[in-house]
Amino acid sequence: MHTGVFIHPDRVLGRRSMMLYGHFIEHFHRQIYGGVFDPSSPFADEDGLRTDVLDAMRKIRVPVLRWPGGCFVSSYNWKKAVGRDRTPVFDKAWRVEDPNTFGTDEFVAMCRKIGCEPYICTNAGTGTPEEMSDWVEYCNLESEGEFARWRIANGHPQAHKVRFWSIGNENYGSWELGAKTAGEWGRLVRESAKLMKHVDPDVELSAAALTDIEWNVDLLSKCGQYLDWISIHKYWNLMAENNDFADYEQSMAYTNDLDTDIRKVRGLLTAMGLEKRIRIAYDEWNLRGWHHPNVHSIRQGRTKEEYLLPRDKNDINSDYTMADAVFTACFLNTLNRNCDIIGMANFAPVVNTRGCIFTHRDGLVLRSTYHIFDLYVNYLGDEILDSWMENGAAMHVVGKAGNHEDVSVLDVLATRRRGTNDLAVAAVNKHPSEKQVLALTAEGNYTAGSYRVVTVNGPETGSYNDIGTEQVKLTEGEWLPVTGRTLEVTLEPHSANVIQLS
Repeated sequence: MHTGVFIHPDRVLGRRSMMLYGHFIEHFHRQIYGGVFDPSSPFADEDGLRTDVLDAMRKIRVPVLRWPGGCFVSSYNWKKAVGRDRTPVFDKAWRVEDPNTFGTDEFVAMCRKIGCEPYICTNAGTGTPEEMSDWVEYCNLESEGEFARWRIANGHPQAHKVRFWSIGNENYGSWELGAKTAGEWGRLVRESAKLMKHVDPDVELSAAALTDIEWNVDLLSKCGQYLDWISIHKYWNLMAENNDFADYEQSMAYTNDLDTDIRKVRGLLTAMGLEKRIRIAYDEWNLRGWHHPNVHSIRQGRTKEEYLLPRDKNDINSDYTMADAVFTACFLNTLNRNCDIIGMANFAPVVNTRGCIFTHRDGLVLRSTYHIFDLYVNYLGDEILDSWMENGAAMHVVGKAGNHEDVSVLDVLATRRRGTNDLAVAAVNKHPSEKQVLALTAEGNYTAGSYRVVTVNGPETGSYNDIGTEQVKLTEGEWLPVTGRTLEVTLEPHSANVIQLS
């Protein structure tokens, strides 16, 4: 059966923001130390940053990078990680010693080398509004006051000009150090935002939120006039205590839940008349939650074998398959379809753990999700077009919780490169074993002379990349002529594709 996909090139629904392809990095396991920052590596530059990691991040044009947490930030004192004299501290969130050798100045320098915007998440757990505004002073004031002069004395005469700031991480959660009630949170965010905006009125502020009505109404009613963003997080396959991966079909069941939280938060913003001035920052997301047993629970692990060494399971490359790639493509389609309200998203994390880049002594492994970011960043257009499907197939899957789901086999998003007639259609085939045929038709007088298909795929649903193994690749097809008004394209099973029409 053919699925008809109809595109209206003259109906532009919105402009996709490159900020939707942002990333996140935290002081957890090997993301910072042994990840992006490793002065002992043969790949390290003069600042201790791995040049191969920087190159990989440049290739996927990382637009914004969130740091330093995550749960880590809720007991983080930024002042102990700047200047010459840095004392190692015990990180109470992850129960390890942090050397503090990678701090604010190193983070901003890394972002400038990548060419991305730094996005700093502040300590709203054990921290205070004054500490948060001091951090803004350090980064953004030219020379006024104690903290700007401290930055200058530390060898940074030019202000860092950090535009994006988040007040807190997941302070609604019992697992977070310094967790807050809804009433406590709204007041803390309001006072923090006032101080931060008094230092630099041009900063854009976000605050931790979730889909709970009480939490968000209190936050937005007290702080809506100060906020530019509202932050939400989502991990579908939660694995903090048990590292049990959802298989391919279980992962596809999650694609029925991609826009649930977006719809709820959009509705609340609209109901409060804030949808035109506050956007959603989906600033932590991934199919897979991180594995860190016996830390976010009442019972704490006593030995490293209980709570620390199991974190190495996050770095088993064979676990990151076409399931992760296909799911990621579907969620990026969802973000783009909601580009009027979602202005930023941050894949969590970018390096190691569940990230799209894995570091080892001799180089990198680019996991399956890395190629999805390459596909979407470098091959799609920048305008979202009106499109619809007819005769779309469905498949029956059983989710990880035993839930039975009928899932759409195809996920299609149409784009155009602004100022041209070049179209690019993201088309995901979720089916594990069957090809799908798309019959693409552009409405109106549009005609294309040629097309090609750019594909991310591997031989099996369980294909993965590892040291010495590259099963998942991005492949550029040949440019072929278009004959007739309707173009038929065959999509391989478990694949993510961009069909470019010129």
